[in-house]
Amino acid sequence: MKSFKELGLSHAFLKNLEEFKFGEPTEIQEKVIPLALQGKDIIGASATGSGKTLAFGAPIIENLKKKGFLQALIVVPTRELAEQVSRSLRAFSKQHSLKVLSIYGGVSLNPQIEDLRYADIVVGTPGRILDHISRRTIDLSKINFLVLDEADRMLDMGFIDDVFTIIEHCPAKRQTMLFSATISQEIAVIAKRYMNHPVEIHVESYVDASKLEQVFYDVPQNEKFSLLVHLLKDEKSNLVMVFCSTKRNADFIGKNLRKLSFDAMALHGDLSQNKRNKILEYFHKSSKFVLVCTDVAARGLDIKNVSHVYNYDSPKNNTEYIHRVGRTARAGKEGKAITILGRMDYDNFRRVLQDGSLKITKLPTPEFERIQIKMSDHRRESGRAYGRSYGKERRDERKYFGRSRSDEESDRVKRSSSSNFRHNGRSFGRSDSRSRSRFGSSRGRDNKHSSRSHDSRSHNHNRSRFR
Repeated sequence: MKSFKELGLSHAFLKNLEEFKFGEPTEIQEKVIPLALQGKDIIGASATGSGKTLAFGAPIIENLKKKGFLQALIVVPTRELAEQVSRSLRAFSKQHSLKVLSIYGGVSLNPQIEDLRYADIVVGTPGRILDHISRRTIDLSKINFLVLDEADRMLDMGFIDDVFTIIEHCPAKRQTMLFSATISQEIAVIAKRYMNHPVEIHVESYVDASKLEQVFYDVPQNEKFSLLVHLLKDEKSNLVMVFCSTKRNADFIGKNLRKLSFDAMALHGDLSQNKRNKILEYFHKSSKFVLVCTDVAARGLDIKNVSHVYNYDSPKNNTEYIHRVGRTARAGKEGKAITILGRMDYDNFRRVLQDGSLKITKLPTPEFERIQIKMSDHRRESGRAYGRSYGKERRDERKYFGRSRSDEESDRVKRSSSSNFRHNGRSFGRSDSRSRSRFGSSRGRDNKHSSRSHDSRSHNHNRSRFR
């Protein structure tokens, strides 16, 4: 492995790396930096956490000469990634006096408009960049460096037309670098249409597969939350990420874990940017914390020391699974990925397993008596708790955000929380009408014993597919 000095970086940049205690370059940095310093277009197949920000950031900072106008644009899928990348670039460019600006939605346009007049490097999300293009408050005509980071995720989120529009506003003569966890057909189209003889670089996964334990449990749908609670108590974990498929599920789990005295918060797109930042700041500083999040909200976050990843809702496919579990078992540390399957997860989990490349072991479900909470008891008790424990919610907000919401917003949240809980109580406590139809349930409303017996028989029939 080469040292940073051998990669062709300047003395000033090396001094900066020493200050931030960078050791040896990662594989992606070793392969990308020398080629990027030569001005070559690059396609890098590399996952989050592999060090790609420095891989594209170092050559841009080294080759960019301060001229008083925007010269480098980095396009990213999410607000959190925009903030993360811009912070890193500011640190890397400390010796070069460059102005790095992050632009994204959810905050006022006006301060960004003023700051864009003096920015050398902009890191932004597609939607907000297009907002500025339409308002003519950003000038891309002199861009020398264009980076598409997490390109696969931007395409998954439906940003492909936005990305094309942004690229077409940049000059044809430029250096383009594209980074993606996977190189799909859509990525190949972008490369063919907009890149100049790109060099394709593949690196080994940053996750150490030998240190990542991957398991799944198959349980009745209405026992998933109880099993999660049991595992969170039983496993020796530090920082934990729990993935959900919807914002509503994330809110439900986060709130009810807090009611059970877990240090937990939900992260999703409906939160204000300030609250998202506060939650992530708290998570980074904690030694033991449960972050309940959606895939979109977690995308691009580089969080160290995650010991466990839980798939509360099954990922939709193999790629999404890899993105999730790649949060743990990093940099030589051990990690564990646990998927909790109910019968509503079977179709998605089958797609996760379909290419045969993943080795996920099925574990026997712990005895029900070992699980600390029964969903039926929890649902009754928590239904009352929403009416009497809102003060605890406000204390939680002071803990994580430094202040509580206004009284007006508090009233709105109480009404919303009560409504959401009734909805989720149905989703988590028992299968909905569509589930009963799909799996042939004929339970009556008043026959509780019969319905529970049928649910168990139906579950046992379907779970045999994953034995």
